[in-house]
Amino acid sequence: MHGTGVPLVTPFDEAGEVDEASLHDLVGWVEERGVDFVVPCGSNSEAELMSVEERARVVETVVEAASVPVLAGTGHPGIAETLTQTALAAEAGADGALVVTPFYYPHDQETLAAYYRDVADEADLPVYLYSVPPFTHVFLTPETVGEIAQHENVHGMKDSSGNVSRFQRERNRVDDGFELFVGAGGAFAHALDSGADGGILALANVAPEGASEVFERHEAGDLEGAHERNQELVDLNFAVTAEYGIPGLKAAMRSRGAPAGHVRRPFRPVEPAVERDLEALLESSGV
Repeated sequence: MHGTGVPLVTPFDEAGEVDEASLHDLVGWVEERGVDFVVPCGSNSEAELMSVEERARVVETVVEAASVPVLAGTGHPGIAETLTQTALAAEAGADGALVVTPFYYPHDQETLAAYYRDVADEADLPVYLYSVPPFTHVFLTPETVGEIAQHENVHGMKDSSGNVSRFQRERNRVDDGFELFVGAGGAFAHALDSGADGGILALANVAPEGASEVFERHEAGDLEGAHERNQELVDLNFAVTAEYGIPGLKAAMRSRGAPAGHVRRPFRPVEPAVERDLEALLESSGV
């Protein structure tokens, strides 16, 4: 995994069922616009609203459609479901497993570290840690990340805290072979400055070209250009994440012709006024 990854949305039909044909087409849509790898069944995929069986089929569909690496979200609050989901992702041909921190019940850092070691021991896929405190309210400390990273089957991490200082401290505690990805689109260029291997960004669903351009400019040594392009995308990124969430993200994607489908309940579609705001943001962001 390297570069710009997309935590792919899951298209649902009007009845709330997974639209596999649209999902297949969506993989091609984002690939054609420059993403380097695809991440099904993450937070932006509405994974927590899907069953184990639905998530397995989503991963199968994405693997079948993709010509780039697939990092499958397989984490659940409990270890049994996580191991089952990870095994199913391996059977489907995924290239890695992105495992969210156990959530709902509080756990100390020692428990979290033990959990990840046990998952990594059992998994037939490279394991990637996933810390997303805005949703889970669970933090992995940089010290815990450094400890878990010593396991031979833990290959990387997505940090969606949005905290660049925390990200830098994590980078300082892992070796160069540990793949560290930022999950906050507004901080993409800053994280690349701090040694990120790339980003797994909601923004890449609606503006895959723009997100990829930030990474490509940075890789080419055009740091100023990378920061400028990132700055142009900041308001759009905020709108499709913190402000309007997944319903706004899918609405913005549909306005670009992407087969994003509908949201699943309890989400509701955004109002027409929000759709107009998002269209204006797309235009002003150069997308």
